[in-house]
Amino acid sequence: MRMLLIDSALSLCTAAVFADETALAVRSEPMFKGHQERLAGFVREAMAEAGTGFADLDRIGVTTGPGSFTGLRVGLAFAQGFGAALERPVVGISTLDALAASIAPDGVAPGAVAALIDARRGQVYARFWRGGVAEGPAEALSLEAATTRLTALGPGVTLVGSGAPLLAGAAPLGIVVDLPGPTPEALARLVAAAVPRLSPPEPQYLRAPDATPPTRLPGQPRIPVRP
Repeated sequence: MRMLLIDSALSLCTAAVFADETALAVRSEPMFKGHQERLAGFVREAMAEAGTGFADLDRIGVTTGPGSFTGLRVGLAFAQGFGAALERPVVGISTLDALAASIAPDGVAPGAVAALIDARRGQVYARFWRGGVAEGPAEALSLEAATTRLTALGPGVTLVGSGAPLLAGAAPLGIVVDLPGPTPEALARLVAAAVPRLSPPEPQYLRAPDATPPTRLPGQPRIPVRP
């Protein structure tokens, strides 16, 4: 199975081509903004290096968040556009699931695992596993609530993601893996194993965006504030 993998949900911009679990080409650079300017070039370069035509792809995989609102939408729009043009299935993969899979050679590590993304404003996006089984869905948690959840997992937990250093003190006997984003290898495993109809490329927002709609239309007078 030949796959094009796209990740722009966090502070990486990644485009990779895999044949099953074998990497044919990978383009990945750290960046906090500008994914929309670089992603198309990365895809073009990765496809050329892999010697693969777009018609040879079997499916496209893309991270669905949680993550940066703008970066997330860039990757999803790009993947869905390619999928529609090529008539290929587009598989959506949770960023937190991909982070957890990035620390194990196959699937999720068997011990206790916490995938954590720094959500700013004193919060993390989080999902927890024990024995390879997820303990509930992804959540947006305060640092205090996440600390409580980590304590309940017990000693030896592995913390992975940009939010891991924020909570290292809550798991002093654990392992901290500060990844800027999922590894292409982990994405390839998850995309290859996914059932497309059960893994739609839909954004996963765990918190409302910071921007809010305007309260009045352009040219509309302001409503006076009453004392």
